[in-house]
Amino acid sequence: MLDKNMIYFDNAATSFPKPKETIEQANYFIQNIGGNPGRSGHALSLEAARMIFEAREKLANLLHIKDSERVIFTQNGTESLNLAILGLLKEKDHVITTSLEHNSVMRPLTFLQKEKHIDLSIVQCSKNGELDIQRIKKMLKKNTKAVIINHGSNVIGVVQPIGEIKKAIGDITLIADVCQTIGTIPINIEKEHIDILCFSCHKSLYSFQGVGAIYIKEGIELTPLRFGGTGSKSESIEQPSFLPDRYESGTPNTPGIASLLGGLTFIENKGLTGIQNKKRKLTKKIVNGLSRIKEIILYGNHEHETGIPVISFNIKDKLSSDVGYELNKQKVYTRIGLHCSPMAHKTIGTFPQGTVRISPGYFTTEKDISKFLDAVRTMAEK
Repeated sequence: MLDKNMIYFDNAATSFPKPKETIEQANYFIQNIGGNPGRSGHALSLEAARMIFEAREKLANLLHIKDSERVIFTQNGTESLNLAILGLLKEKDHVITTSLEHNSVMRPLTFLQKEKHIDLSIVQCSKNGELDIQRIKKMLKKNTKAVIINHGSNVIGVVQPIGEIKKAIGDITLIADVCQTIGTIPINIEKEHIDILCFSCHKSLYSFQGVGAIYIKEGIELTPLRFGGTGSKSESIEQPSFLPDRYESGTPNTPGIASLLGGLTFIENKGLTGIQNKKRKLTKKIVNGLSRIKEIILYGNHEHETGIPVISFNIKDKLSSDVGYELNKQKVYTRIGLHCSPMAHKTIGTFPQGTVRISPGYFTTEKDISKFLDAVRTMAEK
């Protein structure tokens, strides 16, 4: 049973609760279908494949992608970013990224620095997360293969102008990490000319955990991370060259993808603009409330309307871990620490302590926010 007294402020990690459409589609698959898609010719296998096809089509429609076969399902955003980075970069390639990136970008890049001797340049963002595009242009080299951008920061919620960045770098491959932005703000592949888009589906797309995806623009070839059965070309021991099979070896997480189908249906029903406006209103209320508490330190610039519902703060002279512990005792669930983004915390000046991160979601209420602010105010005044 859902505890109606709890306040869930950890939607940047995974959204909760899930909409009824998510649960209904997953239950429908588990109770009525259950077949392995693409592995058999019977009705249950075909129906499982249909659900995956429908989810792929809905994702393509959300992102304005003309060819849905260029949407590849993965396990999570980390696998998507690993496929993009490890599959694209070769020995001695040059790559540019920013000081706000998640470890799902920095760890594969660090691995490639050691193993493939890639040349890595990191653009330093401001304390508020602002990115100087001219600095990226100045870093470009003849052997620059890719620019990797965290579209929306999982630490301070700042959103980068990926369309403008793509204009500045021209034909160089732009890899965008949109784990925090997809499902919250509009993303248009055609308009913003994004080459590779990586994301998880269990945050603002409302699927269960264990589902992610990557979009790969036509003309870009990545080395697959996984090789094996795809249900196609079974007579050959070579990996298929066509999409999506080239990158989707092994049995997919069909119950998870079914839940994604439900989540995407929820977004269609509510409208992305309506979802975005509601989240902005909730975020503004939280920021305004925290700003009125003298002992609170807020990070990032929340004056712009372009941000996402991710807020980091600390209370003066208190550890973020202690604040999170006290909130947890009151059934207010936040995230504390470094959020798998140590470089971002060095950028905003909160390393190694980290921050308390709160991320409201579509189902957050104004009553939740009032209770949270009361709890923080009491702690801050002690």
